[in-house]
Amino acid sequence: MKTKYVAFTILFLSLYFSSPAQIIKAGINAANISITNDGDIDKNNSLTSFQAGITGDIKIVPMFFFQPGLLISGKGSKTSQGDPNGATYYTATTNPVYVEIPANFVFKSPGPLRFFFGAGPYIAIGIAGKNKVDGRLLGTSFHSEENIEWSNDDPSTLSYEEGAGYGIMKRFDYGINATAGLQFTKIVLAVNYGHGLAKLQSGSESSADDENKHRVFSLTVGLKL
Repeated sequence: MKTKYVAFTILFLSLYFSSPAQIIKAGINAANISITNDGDIDKNNSLTSFQAGITGDIKIVPMFFFQPGLLISGKGSKTSQGDPNGATYYTATTNPVYVEIPANFVFKSPGPLRFFFGAGPYIAIGIAGKNKVDGRLLGTSFHSEENIEWSNDDPSTLSYEEGAGYGIMKRFDYGINATAGLQFTKIVLAVNYGHGLAKLQSGSESSADDENKHRVFSLTVGLKL
């Protein structure tokens, strides 16, 4: 399956480097995970993470562009209970890291200062991440940390998911993006939102409801090459 990952990445990079313009960008993610069947989140569970990568900027017609990207993106959430200054308290954090491939279609206004907005799908492959628990129990501090365990899912096998099990996260994520911002001559400022459509728990049916899915707001700064 690793061979398929490599082949897919090479195919995407060939598309990216055929673009006449590229944007190097980085920024801050405010990541969360939905907790209800309707896809609602608890704002207190937001986790600060990061993203960085490159996007193409391919003009289709004047003012309309295709922007494929290749990003490293941290997602996840944190939960807390108890009083941080009390005798009993804990916070649990999950922070999966993905290689993410967005494919946005973007409208840009004319002029040297260009307002833009757009949307498109994304797919992502989990590559790393940590689950952490910190807290105190009756005044005694404790800490645990472990690597996220991923399923061995292969997108070419749609009828089942290899390596699924309790506490094992799905390897593949997918969803839709929205983006808006300002493009100066060389600098690109953007606010983005990623709405995951795949459940995180391996073996679960993503179409059942909208619980346990990624929700990510981000602010990014880009340099146009």
